[in-house]
Amino acid sequence: MGIHHLLVVDDDEPVRNACCEIARQMGFAVHSAESVPAAREVLKFQPADLLLLDLKLPGGGGLLLLEEIRAIHPETVVMVMTAFATVSSAVEAMRIGAADYLTKPFALTELRNTLLRAAKRRQYDVASRHLREKLRSQKGDGHIIGNSPEMEKLYRILAKVAFSTHPVLILGESGTGKEMVARTIHFNGHNARKPFVPVDCGSLVPTLIESELFGHVKGAFTGANRSKEGLLASAEGGTVFLDEIGELPLDLQAKLLRALQEKEVRPVGSTQAVPISARVLAATNRDLLAMVEQGQFRKDLYFRLNVVNLKIPPLRQRKEDIPVLAEHFLERKRKETGRSLILSDEALRWMIEFPWPGNVRELEHAIERACALSSGPVLHMGDLPTQLQDFQMNARQSLIDQRERQIQAQTAVASLPDQSQGAYQGPAANDTSLTLMENGERIISIAELEKQAILNTIRQLHGDKLMAAKLLQIGKTTLYRKLKEYGIAEGAEGVQ
Repeated sequence: MGIHHLLVVDDDEPVRNACCEIARQMGFAVHSAESVPAAREVLKFQPADLLLLDLKLPGGGGLLLLEEIRAIHPETVVMVMTAFATVSSAVEAMRIGAADYLTKPFALTELRNTLLRAAKRRQYDVASRHLREKLRSQKGDGHIIGNSPEMEKLYRILAKVAFSTHPVLILGESGTGKEMVARTIHFNGHNARKPFVPVDCGSLVPTLIESELFGHVKGAFTGANRSKEGLLASAEGGTVFLDEIGELPLDLQAKLLRALQEKEVRPVGSTQAVPISARVLAATNRDLLAMVEQGQFRKDLYFRLNVVNLKIPPLRQRKEDIPVLAEHFLERKRKETGRSLILSDEALRWMIEFPWPGNVRELEHAIERACALSSGPVLHMGDLPTQLQDFQMNARQSLIDQRERQIQAQTAVASLPDQSQGAYQGPAANDTSLTLMENGERIISIAELEKQAILNTIRQLHGDKLMAAKLLQIGKTTLYRKLKEYGIAEGAEGVQ
């Protein structure tokens, strides 16, 4: 990170000069202005990383300049100065977007601390922005792929948590890439050179979980022929990723909570505690909050792990990423096999429509299967897994059934009444449901058309009212109510 440019804006010359001198001693590149117009002139030629702004200025208030800065240069970190009598202005400034404030008169140590906090925040913001751009643009194995709005939200959160040491709880369905997200947090953070230790809590043998996590000493139990360092201690300042944390037994949850709080573990069979310094990331596809309410997961451990909550969207909520992901997996197969492989338009279209219950992992396996079964360079629907083909067939059949119902309903409306069957004869010439046009044509009201459709459909179905209601897509109760309105008894001829 280069030198931070600081702009000090204050009409009080002694205060302005003192602030500038302290900032220069701290290594800032300092610029100054005595008014809002003068500050605007400086900013035209030198954008400020940091702004120390007095709120009470001649030629326009400091709040106005703050609003301009937030709109034009949102990355600038603003600190405001205010007299005790105008603290309310400082509160308003914080609401608008100021990062910190000083109340005049202030000690030089207060100024130094405020400038240090602002410089760290600026450095953090720049690093986060660079990481977010990197996550958005990077491709290839081991990287998160996707440019959908849901993934943009994920990138923003990842860019922030990567530079912190707080525990992170990663939530998402199976196959969404929870471990990849955890690795992204670790390998883009400050401790990227330290170990990344994944722990699958769901696959550990229950009797050995404690030993795996916390370690054991020689002779602690039958078969313990030598001492073993636990996974929590082996990270040595790196990251421990507790995958499927919801599968951890309750008694182990209590011990894990104690280890996280005390920052030490006690190996099985030992009387000496071992310090741990690893950051903890946890992941699950289960509803931990519901498990807490049901007594299946400790509430205190849940809140300990859930300092930052990161939810990975399922693939069906970011369908615009499916072509990009499919192309990524295809490119990998091209490099492995040397074959020229592409997806047909039909296959890609139905892949986008498919809900993908197994998410990205299922999509990857579908591409691998298609590549293995395809005899040519183009991957067709027949090469894709059975569940995708069944989805296509069911969707097509559903469209056919819907179209048939529409045609049947239209036919019922348009059909002429059959007098030999005692069918509905239509409205009489003097019926009020008819409107006589100037050219002699008669216009039938919607209510009358509805009546014709209902009665003629019942006639065509030989009085089967339940089937008529189903074809007309109305409720059975509604159908009987309509018949009653028409003055037709249930046993009336032609509608049975």
